[in-house]
Amino acid sequence: MTTAAYPPTSKKIANAVMLSITGICAFLVVAVLLFILGYLVVNGAKSLNWAFFTKLPAPVGEIGGGLANAIVGSGKMLLIAAALGVPVGLLGGVHLAEFSGSAFASIVRYTTDLLNGVPSIVMGIFVYTLVVVPMHHFSTLAGGIALGIMMIPIALRSTEEFLRGVPQALREGAMSLGASKTQTILTVIIPAALPGIITGIMLNLARVAGETAPLLFTAFSNQYWSPGFDQPSASLPVVIFNYAISPYEDWHRQAWAGGFVLLTAVLLINIVARLILSRRTSLPR
Repeated sequence: MTTAAYPPTSKKIANAVMLSITGICAFLVVAVLLFILGYLVVNGAKSLNWAFFTKLPAPVGEIGGGLANAIVGSGKMLLIAAALGVPVGLLGGVHLAEFSGSAFASIVRYTTDLLNGVPSIVMGIFVYTLVVVPMHHFSTLAGGIALGIMMIPIALRSTEEFLRGVPQALREGAMSLGASKTQTILTVIIPAALPGIITGIMLNLARVAGETAPLLFTAFSNQYWSPGFDQPSASLPVVIFNYAISPYEDWHRQAWAGGFVLLTAVLLINIVARLILSRRTSLPR
């Protein structure tokens, strides 16, 4: 009796078929990304000019203007989101990785995964009820809180995973030298996992930067500058949405330009995050 389940020729054919299928699937994924990027470059990059980054939107019917207020508004909301989501996610991840018992950690992980799966529009309605209704108006603060809550689950889970990836020998070595548990975490474990944590935070920011639905219920929009954090504010995703569904050709042009700027920013954040992570993995242990 032969020990081979299939003749050698059949194995070669099966290998060639599977290799071709996986190659085609990989090509389709890359092709879709290149198609989106190419379409945005053709329709968006040609509409970019200095006024787009420095001027307010033009009144209806007038050609020109820019989305400076939306760019600044998105930046302010992401700043609030990072101030809320990063500390909570970081400290929660540290607790899960270093202090919590298995039962409590499992409950927190399950709850975090559920929170991560909540649709963004539901998150917007939640913050609308929690912040906008008591304040009686939309605001930059409410938009930032909505994005910050969306950041917490990913920040927590990514922090936990990177902390767990730190070799146990580092913990044992620090504690054998007389360091307390807190000192070990602050001076050894977190610095060792810091590149990965920063990468996770950057990817997290890139993810929420393109959210539109929660901002419709919280920050709403604004045709003018929004000083401070207590007034309705424009943001790139919402302005792109409003301009894209409008009947004005010039607004369509600016919507494409805004989409190109937003996608370029997300891609740059992803590239920088990958470089930081690759540099970490290439360092000798």
